[in-house]
Amino acid sequence: MMGAIATLVSLGTAAARPAGGSGKVLVFAAASLANVLGDLDESFTARTGIQVASSLAASSTLAKQIEAGAPAGVYFSADLLWMDYLQQRGLLQPGSRRDVVGNALVLIAPASRRLRVSIGPGFDLLRLLGDGRLAVADPDSVPAGIYAKQALEKLGVWSGVAARLVRAENVRAALEYVARGDAPLGIVYRTDALVEKQVRIVGEFPADSHSPIVYPAALTSRADAAAARYFAFITSAQARPIYRKWGFEPLMSELPR
Repeated sequence: MMGAIATLVSLGTAAARPAGGSGKVLVFAAASLANVLGDLDESFTARTGIQVASSLAASSTLAKQIEAGAPAGVYFSADLLWMDYLQQRGLLQPGSRRDVVGNALVLIAPASRRLRVSIGPGFDLLRLLGDGRLAVADPDSVPAGIYAKQALEKLGVWSGVAARLVRAENVRAALEYVARGDAPLGIVYRTDALVEKQVRIVGEFPADSHSPIVYPAALTSRADAAAARYFAFITSAQARPIYRKWGFEPLMSELPR
């Protein structure tokens, strides 16, 4: 899985073609969207004949690449801040931005570990870690890690575990640490945990312990007609069952009917 993500990321850098006039669509998307985008891209190509290349990485990494001139036609972020970052720099098509789906934050353990955690103020995360470390996406820049830090701070346990983190480059990398047994616990999105059979969800963070997890998408300033068609599809009613299949919650008020 991680090898596939790395290959897709390479499509968005050295090997990618410019978005304009290529007859293809290059999508820069958060790593946590890997599975749902696979289905969305396949469905779109079947409907239109237009090929899609999805480059998957941390939203922060992709935003910086777009700022540096990477030829993405669509940007699909795991949080609002990095979309704001590109919008403030004039790198999005005005009026194209949509809040598409929501997600939840969960605590995971290897599937073999029989554990259930009631997550609330002051819960004893440090004891649960034992001698191990907590796998999270980098809380300094990656959305999943930022949400995780917010939640742990709100619940009063951040200071106890801050020095015990495995800082992953994206949320799928954090998932992999736990799946391999390299970390006894991790914090990821619910949708990530649902697609990895080697982990189990042992607790869910209260929704009010962190900012709402919203995935916005937008056309970049380099988008062409093919990118616009793709964007219209992923924000349409036809896409909703695909999002739900992979555990995302469509934000109905934002999706055009």
